[in-house]
Formats: sequence, structure tokens, C-alpha cells
Amino acid sequence: MGRYLNADQHKIVSDAVAAAELQTSGEIVTVLADRSDGYSDIALVWAATAAFTMMSVFALFPSPFMQLWDSLVIGPIFGGWGHEWTTGELATMTIALGLITFALTWALQLWDPLRFALVPGPVKTTRAHDAAIKHFKVGAERRTHGRTGVLLYLSMQEHRAEIVADEPIAEKVKAEVWGDAMADMLQHIKRGEIAEGLAAGARDVGEVLSEHFPRDEDDQNELPDRLIEV
Repeated sequence: MGRYLNADQHKIVSDAVAAAELQTSGEIVTVLADRSDGYSDIALVWAATAAFTMMSVFALFPSPFMQLWDSLVIGPIFGGWGHEWTTGELATMTIALGLITFALTWALQLWDPLRFALVPGPVKTTRAHDAAIKHFKVGAERRTHGRTGVLLYLSMQEHRAEIVADEPIAEKVKAEVWGDAMADMLQHIKRGEIAEGLAAGARDVGEVLSEHFPRDEDDQNELPDRLIEV
């Protein structure tokens, strides 16, 4: 995975976070991820489904497969003469078709655009949310004096974004309130302006936090302002 942002673009996000935190005692953490999950389980399901489908089709309509095999393989070997298929040969062909289909389907899904296209939307949403929670627990949860950490999480392959807040913030700020921040962030990102989108999200989150958690005179920066790219 290559990095999405260069040093100058990282600075755009970091500066926006630092500026937003001047208004609030809250701490904002930004995470940019290539993907939230590898989805090997989904790829396995598709490969198994394709394999069993191919085996079922062969079991229902064996003649076309048998004729093709006879014409391409058996015929040239035995001078054009066909042969009677035994039960063992039919079973072997069924298993072979299943294994080949499984391997080909799995190999095709190694191409990321196809793999992610085959992942259902609700699964992407759930995995992105779970990844955001995981990053939040590691990087922000209960790591500030007043437990006022907020995580902005963006997952590029899933095209998903999440905002996760510490419990004291969640008690005062409803999830719907983050909608404007999410909308501003995604508006830029859809145009390919990733750094600008994260910066806009950080500014909006800072404005929300300043209403409920204004900055104290002795407030200290407890979490790094830099963008975390994983």
C-alpha cells in the first residue's frame, strides 16, 4: 500500500487539528487507513459459492462438459474416438471443476477493485466502524485528562468515514450533530481532496467541541496533532 498523502498534505491536516484545538479542551485524532479489513472471509465465501455452483451446473448438465473434454483431450489422445465415462471419472471431473473454479475465483479477488466490489455495503460499514473503534481505543480513549478525545477515521477502500468520541462527549453531543462535519469532510474527499477533507472535518469537530468543552487557560495538548496514516 502506498501513502495517500505527502508531507505537505499531512501538514494541512495537522495544522487544522492544532487550530481546532485552540478553541476546546477536547483532543482530535485523525486516522487515514487504506482499508479497514482484508475481507478474506468474504473472498472465501465467493470462491466456495462459485465452486459449488460450477459443480452443481456440471451435475445437472454434464453432457456439454463431457463433450468438450472428449473433443479437446480424449479425442486427440485416442485418435478421435470417444469413450464411456465411468462413475469415478464423473466424480473426478466434478471435484476438479470445483477446485479450479475455487482457485480462479480466489485469484481474481486478489485484484482489490474486484474484491471490494464484491463486499456488501453493510459489511464494509460494519468493518469500518469496528476498525474506527479499535483505533480509538488504542489512540484516544481515556488518554486525556477529561476523557475528551475524538477520532476522525477515513477508510479509502471502503469509502467510509467514522467519528468516534469519548464517553463524556458522546453524552453531550448526539451522533447526528457530527453529520455536518462528516458532510464537509466527504464533500472534499469525493473530489479527491483527502487532506482538505480531513482538515474540514477537524475544524467542524473543533467547533462542536468548543460549545461543550471550551478551552481552559491551563489546557495542555495531550495527544499528537499529526495525521496517522495506516
